[in-house]
Amino acid sequence: MTPLLPDIDSLSLKEQIAQMMVVRASGYLFNHQIQYPAWEPRADVLQFWLQELGVGGVILLGGSAGELALRTHQLQSWSKIPLLLAADIEEGVGQRFSGATWFPPPLALAAIAQQHPHQAEQYAVQMGATTAQEARAIGLNWVLAPVVDVNNNPNNPVINVRAWGETPEIVSRLATAFIQGAQRHPVLTAAKHFPGHGDTAVDSHLELPVLDHSLERLYQIEIPPFKAAIVAGVDAVMSAHLQIPALDADYPATLSHRILTQELRQKMGFEGLIVTDALVMGAIANQYGANQAAVLAVEAGVDILMMPLDPPGAIDAVVAAVDAGRIAPERIRASVERIWKAKQKVASPTFATDTSHAWETLPPAIEAHSITTQLAQPDATNTVSEILQNSMQIRCPSSSWLNPSDKQNAHRNLIIVDDVLGCDFLTTQAPAIAIPQSFGYPLQRVDRHTPEILQKPDSTDHRLTLLQLFIRGNPFRGSAGLTQTAKDWFQYLLKTDQLHALVIYGNPYILEEFLATLPSPIPYVFTYGQMPAAQTIALKALFEQQLKV
Repeated sequence: MTPLLPDIDSLSLKEQIAQMMVVRASGYLFNHQIQYPAWEPRADVLQFWLQELGVGGVILLGGSAGELALRTHQLQSWSKIPLLLAADIEEGVGQRFSGATWFPPPLALAAIAQQHPHQAEQYAVQMGATTAQEARAIGLNWVLAPVVDVNNNPNNPVINVRAWGETPEIVSRLATAFIQGAQRHPVLTAAKHFPGHGDTAVDSHLELPVLDHSLERLYQIEIPPFKAAIVAGVDAVMSAHLQIPALDADYPATLSHRILTQELRQKMGFEGLIVTDALVMGAIANQYGANQAAVLAVEAGVDILMMPLDPPGAIDAVVAAVDAGRIAPERIRASVERIWKAKQKVASPTFATDTSHAWETLPPAIEAHSITTQLAQPDATNTVSEILQNSMQIRCPSSSWLNPSDKQNAHRNLIIVDDVLGCDFLTTQAPAIAIPQSFGYPLQRVDRHTPEILQKPDSTDHRLTLLQLFIRGNPFRGSAGLTQTAKDWFQYLLKTDQLHALVIYGNPYILEEFLATLPSPIPYVFTYGQMPAAQTIALKALFEQQLKV
């Protein structure tokens, strides 16, 4: 049988370096559907990168799971060498691609682990296995998870609920369980963000955080989960865009030979892929030129450059660095050998034939029936429900907090989000809207784009208000905390005795802020999830007695 991949020596230096690039692309099939044109190239450009330059992989975002099955097939058909196809699916395939299973964020399992550690580990195994199986079903072969950062800073704007816990012990146990579950299927995993992004208060999507901890502290808190992931057989480790003076006073971790080669590769003995976090993020892009960052990352020991700002320019810059003697050709070959090993691991057996184009042996595009029998199956959705139920917090002082006299009053369902237009989980039929509406709570939505005059509470307005807050750390938001708008509304509703009930979706640290001033008679529900399943479970718990009537 002829090997799946060509002999490395048959590739030119430029082709070898192109294999080290993973570019961003839209999960949608058509150019007019592209949502982030600065990062997602048009089809003709992407096809050129894959077909002519020989770029080695693609990271995808957007679209339905069914559409992505067609998209991944299309991308593989454009490439002469099988691609690594990745996605940030830390909470399951449904987090990014509608129709598939969307799990609660990992921090929900940490909450369960406080009382039931074995159960939490079993959930993490199921989460890893389901994510890997569904990823593979739609053509993805690289799950960019788990996050193994220890989230011991409540104000962390970028990690937050993405972490598996607040201590290295619980993060190690749950992240390892996730990896073990994922290993049931032929996909790659990635532990991120080395050497630890959990104790930062700055969003590296916007600027460069500085982690001013001693080596002793790093080895005690930040590093252990990465060691555990390596022992568990994680395939890749993703770098963090942050400055750690105790390890390297000059360069951020992504560009640091001291951190990636000496610490991770040599001291910790990691033999898998070292991959950068997205190079378009502000922490790197704002300070280093697009092409210079690529060269520095390869010098640091990186095997894969994730989302370079200018892929052709990055390839040419690394070629020039090799030609100038700045980077040894052997350094490039070593990375390509690791990439080849990873691609062989996730290769479909149908690829292993003598062919000059990967598309010549691609399996036929997945049929709709096949998709529906492989995604969001009952076992997976039941696990989602169990995690949501077992991690939810609720206080309902009376068996029926909706008194008959309340029906004579005006009501309001006030939903506050960061960006209404960016909320795929808040359609007009979303449970957060439909369930309160069935109890006479008309909708009012507020976000950071709402004109100030409309945000200000009307002193003449008096309505019993169900306040629902959707808030968690999100990339480029810069904060995982309460917006001033949310604070103002909460205080106003309390002061005017209009707050009827409170539901918080996402960030558990926000709940702690509210409980300090929330009167005990007012019921509340907290859930880690924001998806429709979380909304349904939270609101059914709140309206339980009324729903039985």
